[in-house]
Amino acid sequence: MIFANPSYFFLFLIFIPIIAWYVWKQKSEQATLKVPATKVFFKIGQSYKSWLRHLNFAILLLSIACMIFALARPQTTDKWSKSDTEGIDIMLSLDVSGSMLAADFKPNRVEAAKDVAAQFINGRQNDNIGLVIFAKESYTMCPMTTDHAVLSNLLKDVNTDLIDGNATAIGNGLATAVNRIKDGAAKSKVIILLTDGTNNAGDVMPVTAAEIAKTFGVRVYTIGVGTIGTAPFPAVTPYGKTVYQDMKVDIDEKTLTEIAQATGGKYFRATDKNKLKGIFDEIDSMEKTKISTREYSKKQEEYLPFALLAFIFLFAYIIIRNTLLRTIP
Repeated sequence: MIFANPSYFFLFLIFIPIIAWYVWKQKSEQATLKVPATKVFFKIGQSYKSWLRHLNFAILLLSIACMIFALARPQTTDKWSKSDTEGIDIMLSLDVSGSMLAADFKPNRVEAAKDVAAQFINGRQNDNIGLVIFAKESYTMCPMTTDHAVLSNLLKDVNTDLIDGNATAIGNGLATAVNRIKDGAAKSKVIILLTDGTNNAGDVMPVTAAEIAKTFGVRVYTIGVGTIGTAPFPAVTPYGKTVYQDMKVDIDEKTLTEIAQATGGKYFRATDKNKLKGIFDEIDSMEKTKISTREYSKKQEEYLPFALLAFIFLFAYIIIRNTLLRTIP
């Protein structure tokens, strides 16, 4: 524990004149009585009030002492702590194009992907994990962090309205993730790319982005999200009503497989959430490396307990002074 205002401890010097005044007052208030013999008074013990009077004075001193400690502002120590943990660097690259609103996953693909990603994040406590979203363009939703609470909160805000969803730029989504993870401290670097379509936008071809990932030693796991055959896609009628129409599920599995194979990863077809379990098993079997994390302990004010004790002691002093030790003028 540290004190923000330690100079207030000099106020303890006032105890010297206070105690000296109290001792002098006790002696000056002693009454004298002349009697021929004092032996008869030896059998009479001191009244409890005489002891209580000294105790009440001590309570007053305790109240003042607690006030001084409160004024000195006690605080918990603030410091950086450094620790090493076992983990890998991971970037999630999530497709948020309009087709991700298809209802073959309940309630839709993007929400199902978010649920799967959230479960994955919770299961990788020691990893640096970040998030990239893409549709016609791509951007970083969250850089790599070990603060998974922040990442999870940002993941909850992901939706198809964040980016123009009329196209899918798989290459850009992968390239952005590579740019974010390439300078990571861990030896093992992984990108998990989830999409439900084909690359039809962007200025970076998916295979080119895969070659860049390979250059930086990044392993890419690709996941095609969607059922086999057709899926109900939302459409708005001229009257503003949303209806669902069955449309063919078109996932470029060939390109996604090439991306995974070029980087030493693996392609998965996710027709339901349980299919993603293979990704967890694959990543868990990867080599892990030590990463250094720094945590900051914030200052915590601890004056309140001393202030409360000062009030309690002062209240007790006043009560005793005006009841048991009350004097009649």
